[in-house]
Amino acid sequence: MKIVISCAITGSIHTPSMSPYLPFRPEDIAAQAIGAAEAGAAILHLHARDPETGRPSASPAHWKGFLPAISSSCDAVLNMTTGGSAVMTLDQRLEAPLTFAPEMCSLNMGSMNFALYPMAMKPRDWRFDWEEPFLRTSDDLVFKNTPRDIAGVLQRMGTERGARFEFECYDVSHLHMLRHFVDRGLVDGPIFLQFVMGVLGGIAAEPEHLIHLHQTAQKLFPKFEWSVLAAGRRQMEFAAIAAAMGGHVRVGLEDNLYLSKGVLAKSNAEQVEKVRGIVEALGRSPATADEARALLGLKGRQVYA
Repeated sequence: MKIVISCAITGSIHTPSMSPYLPFRPEDIAAQAIGAAEAGAAILHLHARDPETGRPSASPAHWKGFLPAISSSCDAVLNMTTGGSAVMTLDQRLEAPLTFAPEMCSLNMGSMNFALYPMAMKPRDWRFDWEEPFLRTSDDLVFKNTPRDIAGVLQRMGTERGARFEFECYDVSHLHMLRHFVDRGLVDGPIFLQFVMGVLGGIAAEPEHLIHLHQTAQKLFPKFEWSVLAAGRRQMEFAAIAAAMGGHVRVGLEDNLYLSKGVLAKSNAEQVEKVRGIVEALGRSPATADEARALLGLKGRQVYA
């Protein structure tokens, strides 16, 4: 039974001071993405960063620093974030996806508290002056994705540009919100759910919660594909649970900086290699990029100049 391995390369949650291996320069993002694809990731979930400051960025110019290199060097599905960062406006978050019209985008299915401030409690030598304030002030940070916002993304990226979505569901309510948009006719075709667990503000990473998410999805959708990511130390544990349950998996330095307790992952590829070993031991075979495209009904590979 084929399993789709996704890899989230850099994200907007962790900061450069947390790991010297977190890529933020375009050449490093490209190299790590290509390495993850070569290790077995069929989908690459991508964010951009300002190469001078390491800040999360929505600038198409920063995206152009790595998209051509990745798309010309591997055939992985390039999945562009529409979440960007909670400090960005919706228009900022959509600027690059609207420009590049990828075959897949992520879509957060609701507004939520996005509490990162516990990450600032550990003493660090901060590389950039924005990092610690960004984390500490997240005790008053809300990621905004209202029903109007979601409808706009579905229309502009889906209907108008042909993208399919990784529907990121941080809690049970997000599944019901997605059902609402299916009923409105704004979502059709293969549904790809990403259960996001372990973010403070969303559902906790506990096995019983995963079972409840899966059972709820079964009640709401007659057919769907589903994947799991657990932010932090339970990343590989939940990948194993999902693989055993028949789901797909996501790993990557966006979600977790470590390979094992106290051991930083030196690359995204290391995490992909580890999860590939886990899922193959459970009798699952990693899907190729083209097999993932067929499963999820994607419009096809694009190579960016």
